[in-house]
Formats: sequence, C-alpha cells, structure tokens
Amino acid sequence: MSLERDTVKVSNSLPSNVFLSTYITKMKGQKVKGHRLNLIENVISATGGLIAMIIISILAVSLGYPMVLGPIGATCLLVFAIHEGPFSQPLPVIGGHFISTFAALLLWSLFGKSPVIIGITLAIAVFLMFILKVVHPPAAASAVVAINTQPGWDYLFMIVFCSILVIAISVIYNNLFKTRQYPKQWF
Repeated sequence: MSLERDTVKVSNSLPSNVFLSTYITKMKGQKVKGHRLNLIENVISATGGLIAMIIISILAVSLGYPMVLGPIGATCLLVFAIHEGPFSQPLPVIGGHFISTFAALLLWSLFGKSPVIIGITLAIAVFLMFILKVVHPPAAASAVVAINTQPGWDYLFMIVFCSILVIAISVIYNNLFKTRQYPKQWF
C-alpha cells in the first residue's frame, strides 16, 4: 500500500518537474552555426552609420535636441547593418518613431512623468507599433526618451525629421554598393 502512495506522489509531481526542466532548458539558448564575419560588409555598414550620425549629430545638437541621438543611433545600426530586415524598412522606421513619440508626449501631457507612466508609455508604444505594423525597436527608446526628458512637442518633429534623414542617407548610401539594395519595400 505504501508503494502505491509513493508512486502516486511521484506521478503527480512529474508534470511540474517536466515544466521546470523544460523552462530552464530554454534559457540555455542554442549554439550559433555558420556565423561568419564579413569584414567588408561591416566596414560598409559602419561607414554608413558614421556618415548619418555626423550629419544628424550636427543638426540635432545645434537645434537643442541631443536626446534624439540615442534612438537614432540604434536606428542607424538597423538601417545600415541589417538593411534587409523588416524593422529597417522606411515605414517601420518613420512610423515607429512617430507613433511611439506621439504616444509618449500625449501620455506625458495628460499624466506627467512617473515610473509607472514610463512603463505604461513603453507598453502602449509597443502595442501601437504592432497594431499599426510599424514595429521598429529603437522607436521604443524614442518613447522613453520623450517621456523621461520631457522635451516638449517639438521633439516629435525632430525625431521624425531625423528618421526621414536616416532613410534618405541610407537610400543614397546603401544603393552605391552592388551587394546592397535599400529599401526592400517602402510600404
């Protein structure tokens, strides 16, 4: 009789052990296969980012909006280094920065700044980007910068202007190379 009770206890606890084991196994990740460094492509990407950031830095700092450099720098990484990716295309870049920044400034205007509002802002910005199909990860940083630094509504113009500028520079620069095409799609 005690053997049956022990067996029942083990089988009842088995699903939680399997869940825990599976859960922890997922955290190990996977080994990268076949990743090769392409030095020429990396130099081309870095040079494109360099050109874009010099131009944008001069404009943004001279106009009093150095806070755009963080999100726009991350945008440059995607647009120049991962130019074929879906998050690097013009509509997600411009739309993502616009939607996220607009949402952040609206929430800041209505509720002010607090850690809870910053978290809610990020969640709303991510949700809106997914719903509107303009997901651009650096745009989430635009939302956080907008609500955290409280730069005012002019920041919306500046972040959108800088996004358009990155796209324009990328179209001109990336298409100079026969191995690159940018954008893959406009809309």
